[in-house]
Amino acid sequence: MNAKTENRVKKILVTGGAGFIGSHIVDRLMESGNEVIVFDNFSSGNMGFIEHHVGNSKFKLIKGDLLSTEEIDKACESVDLVYHVAANPDVKLGAVDTRVHFDQNITATYNLLEAMRKNNVPNIAFTSTSTVYGEAEIIPTPEDYGPLVPISLYGASKLACEALITSYSHTFDMKSWIFRFANIVGDRSTHGIIVDFIQKLRNNPDQLEILGDGRQSKSYLHVAECVNAIMFTVNNSNESVNIFNVGSEDTINATGIGETVVEEMGLENVEFTYTGGNRGWKGDVPRMLLGIEKLKSLGWAPEYSSIRSVRETAQSLIDQI
Repeated sequence: MNAKTENRVKKILVTGGAGFIGSHIVDRLMESGNEVIVFDNFSSGNMGFIEHHVGNSKFKLIKGDLLSTEEIDKACESVDLVYHVAANPDVKLGAVDTRVHFDQNITATYNLLEAMRKNNVPNIAFTSTSTVYGEAEIIPTPEDYGPLVPISLYGASKLACEALITSYSHTFDMKSWIFRFANIVGDRSTHGIIVDFIQKLRNNPDQLEILGDGRQSKSYLHVAECVNAIMFTVNNSNESVNIFNVGSEDTINATGIGETVVEEMGLENVEFTYTGGNRGWKGDVPRMLLGIEKLKSLGWAPEYSSIRSVRETAQSLIDQI
């Protein structure tokens, strides 16, 4: 889909549209005058994130589950483009529940693609993840890095979703955009290290436990920048399959995030403790920085650094949580 095609879009479906990233995508699509359908089962979505659109004639909410083929088949009727954001994003959960990412990510994506095929929906934009790369030996990691060896069940499920999407694109003449995200943060975040640190410090303002050794160094990008990148790429790349890394151009470590959250909460003399080891949990990738040269060559580059993204997120979440 290029800019000319975008002008003809009449109906856009956003799966997981009541969630963190999904609701920000919905906001941007509504601002642009699109007709938007949110499809969400509210397992992690929040009605408060989208309620300001209720009553708008161009907005429709379907409380449905992607594991119900009947519900998603109906939702895809006459749709021009799908933003597929719905997923279970809890990377740690896969170590204790091996089924959750298979059902909520892989099976859900298959059901969506089948509904798109039956309804002749031609375009899909998919929110994937840096975890498909596993522990990459090349950092910054480019899109053509391989082999892809994810070390978490979450990363494996997203890679499987990518494979389903690219194969459907080629087999059924769909067009797809796959976005491999760094850590996306910002207002409406419901999980992740910043949320975790704020909650821990609310419970005990004198001490902060950090998983691992605190040296895990990763790229963080504010959700506003993330949505900018998504919209820009959908409007300006036009291959059958378009795969792009989305992230900042630097990193921050876990201790640095802790120091930033402590500072924004106005706390002093906080003792940092560490659980030890070079990763926070089974499947945690301790070092991640994505190469975004492909995105920059298209004409988009982030304005936020990782530290700015973390700081602004902490500021917004301290009031939200």
